[in-house]
Amino acid sequence: MELFVLFGSFVLLLLIGTPIAFCLGVASFATVLYMGLPPVVVFQRLNSGVAVYSLMAIPFFIYAGDLMVRGGIAARLVAFAGSLVGHLRGGLGQVNIAASTMFGGISGSAIADASAIGGLMIPQMKARGYGVDYAVNITVTSAIIALMIPPSHNMIIYSISAGGRISIADLFTAGIIPGLLLTIALMVTAYIVATKRGYPTEKFAGLNTVIQLLVAAVPGLVLIAIIFGGVRSGIFTATESSCIAIIYAFLVTILIYRSMSWADFVAATLGAVRTTAMVLLVIGSAATFGWLLAYLRVPTQLVAFMQTISDNPIIVLLLINVLLLFLGSFMDMSPLIIITTPIFLPVAVAYGIDPVHFGVIMILNLGIGLCTPPVGSVLFVGCAVGGIPIWQAIKTIWPFYLAAIAVLLIVTYIPQTALWLPSIFR
Repeated sequence: MELFVLFGSFVLLLLIGTPIAFCLGVASFATVLYMGLPPVVVFQRLNSGVAVYSLMAIPFFIYAGDLMVRGGIAARLVAFAGSLVGHLRGGLGQVNIAASTMFGGISGSAIADASAIGGLMIPQMKARGYGVDYAVNITVTSAIIALMIPPSHNMIIYSISAGGRISIADLFTAGIIPGLLLTIALMVTAYIVATKRGYPTEKFAGLNTVIQLLVAAVPGLVLIAIIFGGVRSGIFTATESSCIAIIYAFLVTILIYRSMSWADFVAATLGAVRTTAMVLLVIGSAATFGWLLAYLRVPTQLVAFMQTISDNPIIVLLLINVLLLFLGSFMDMSPLIIITTPIFLPVAVAYGIDPVHFGVIMILNLGIGLCTPPVGSVLFVGCAVGGIPIWQAIKTIWPFYLAAIAVLLIVTYIPQTALWLPSIFR
């Protein structure tokens, strides 16, 4: 009955359009009252959910990404990507994907990626005769590459949700090859769709131009190396690297590019504060919800249930993937990680699946959920930037969905795609 109250109230609030943080918090509060526990437990758990040192990295990375967008780093990365792949079929689509990969190594956020790269690329693609649905579909699906490569915010959330026992450096490293596989899969798909639609190629700018644009983009690319190299080598933690990212971004945009105005600085600061407040409220509410699931022994019951279905890890991983894809269509990523990690991670470990490998599977899976209706936040951002209704994008996005799901299956059933690189760095 406690689980019925918890999930029933949550689903009811979700269906009537209540923001996800309040869905989680109110459902948890109603369940605590029904169980006769002190109501203060909800607020204690919410507070303990956000009072985690590692979570400090998230607002700092958000701030660094916003500074870079407003300081011109994103535009220079797009220009460099254009000189590299713009001559391929569907050139601006290829540029969009390549730029998303580079910017993802700076922002760590799919929404920031879709907003920044989409804001630069979608108007250009529309002006060059590309279908707006094609531009939006590429922007939306390529944005989830940012979730896979350092400094992915959600990798940090997964590590914390797993009790802090999983190395963030290992997770950062494990996501690189799957992220690059996703880049390649999306570029191949974009090429095929562009060929069928007869989209043009861009003229190759020449080696000299490539070198010039590379030099202009180097300050942004160096930050990727600083973040990954520093965390992986142990010179500083993920939280410390996020602070360094802010200082570096500020110095580059002020002293090197000289493109950051006072108004841009204020806007970036206020934007980072608003985003951080929303993210941490969701995380705290999800932590309360997750604690109740653990208190009601849901993970233990799920492990026992899975064992009655099959003792084959292949089948179990398939079931988990299907369930996560379904849940990802209705809930945002951060709360889902916090809620489902304590549930599914014990199941995965019981079947001999490495926690780092499972983390990469979960992040990629839930990332695909960000691109699916009815609650796909990245899909909403891409459609808003492109100025088209969601149904128009959904009608033609399926080739990109298939490419992402193909990569998910490869990562799921070939563990070395995620585990080989961390083993090398260790």
